[in-house]
Amino acid sequence: MTATPAAAPVPETGASQTLNLSGLLKRPLTARDGESLGRLSDVIVRLRGADYPLVTGLVGTVGRRQVYVPVEQVSSFDAEELKLTSARLDLRRFERRDGEVLLRADVLGHRLIDVERAHLVRAADLQLARRDGAWVLSGIDARRRPRGILGLLGLGRQEQEHEQEAFRDQSKFEVLIGHTGSAVLRGPFARIRGLKPAQIADLLEDASKAEETEILGRVHVDPELEADVFEELDDDLATRLLGARSDQEVAEVISRMRADDAADVIAELPQRRRQPVLDLLPPGQRTKVLTLMGFNPTSAGGLMGMDFLALASGTRVDEVLAAVREAVSLQPEALTSVHAISEKGRLLGVARLVALVQADPSARLVDVSDTDPVRVGADTDVVDVAVLMTDYNLITIPVVDERCRVLGVITVDDVLEVTLPEDWRRREAAEPPDAHRGEAQ
Repeated sequence: MTATPAAAPVPETGASQTLNLSGLLKRPLTARDGESLGRLSDVIVRLRGADYPLVTGLVGTVGRRQVYVPVEQVSSFDAEELKLTSARLDLRRFERRDGEVLLRADVLGHRLIDVERAHLVRAADLQLARRDGAWVLSGIDARRRPRGILGLLGLGRQEQEHEQEAFRDQSKFEVLIGHTGSAVLRGPFARIRGLKPAQIADLLEDASKAEETEILGRVHVDPELEADVFEELDDDLATRLLGARSDQEVAEVISRMRADDAADVIAELPQRRRQPVLDLLPPGQRTKVLTLMGFNPTSAGGLMGMDFLALASGTRVDEVLAAVREAVSLQPEALTSVHAISEKGRLLGVARLVALVQADPSARLVDVSDTDPVRVGADTDVVDVAVLMTDYNLITIPVVDERCRVLGVITVDDVLEVTLPEDWRRREAAEPPDAHRGEAQ
């Protein structure tokens, strides 16, 4: 059973007394007169949103029982022994409350997300700091430690003093503690949601099943981000993760995805589940997905997206730009081109966004368009599409039917995804030269 102390003040930056968790664990717990009571087995911190996690108590091993020791009962953390102000201990077995994290059991030696670098790493040691009269979790060392006995023993105190620069601020990490109540409390402050969807997808592809569950739990509170992440996942992993959900839950994710990605996901589902999921999609999305599923996936029709901007050829440029501003639901890449069409929907030209921005606002759309644009049929092979886009330096290319009506648009990122090597997702991305600028300052 635990008791929650009064909330501590928000910690300030600057110099502070620090201790390493590895140096604290297993220290003797003694009464004021030196009587041995047990040993320290863990340190408890309470999550406080964006503030540093506050140390609220210790877990001591007394005999074979783990008991709670309030942090106020510890006279000092500095000595080789942790002296308590009173020998009276609550000997009821310790039970963790929601919002509490056990630094040894949950974090030390466990994997966590390095949010700054978008990697899963392992916590080699943790740093506690005394700030404004309270102890907080301030830093994490995620470097690789030596294996064997040296790694298990950790560094001596003197060596640790020379390696304090190894600790980075705990705010740069997202801890995966596997405790539902604590994860829920962290929800509104989850740092992982600041990552790009592709980075979160990479984390999921490197995660264990337990880690997948926790990462997806953090992402699930933002349905749009969740859909973006599933668009970036490897098909096999996306199918496995969605396969564990109900038809309704799968449909909710797919309904927020681009139609072409949604079609790919449904095509990978077991046959018995495809129609039930399709039936649960909004009518507009269902129509787009069914259309795309009718094309060969290695053709332009199977690759294209069906969300694009097409306007009457006589539309004024200022009105076109207004339509671009209002098209917030369209993929940004698809908005780099605007399609001029006739009254019957025939493609008359394609205007690049740069040309529109630089044109006279009173000019007509067709007047700033390429009136003989590069275009492909729905059955064109994706390699031919890639060659055309490379030859003509295109960001998008329209897919048309035999009457030159626009069926969809292929964007350059779609082409890259199908023409890169199959293992491209597993390759380590090159970091920019300034990726860690300022860390040593």
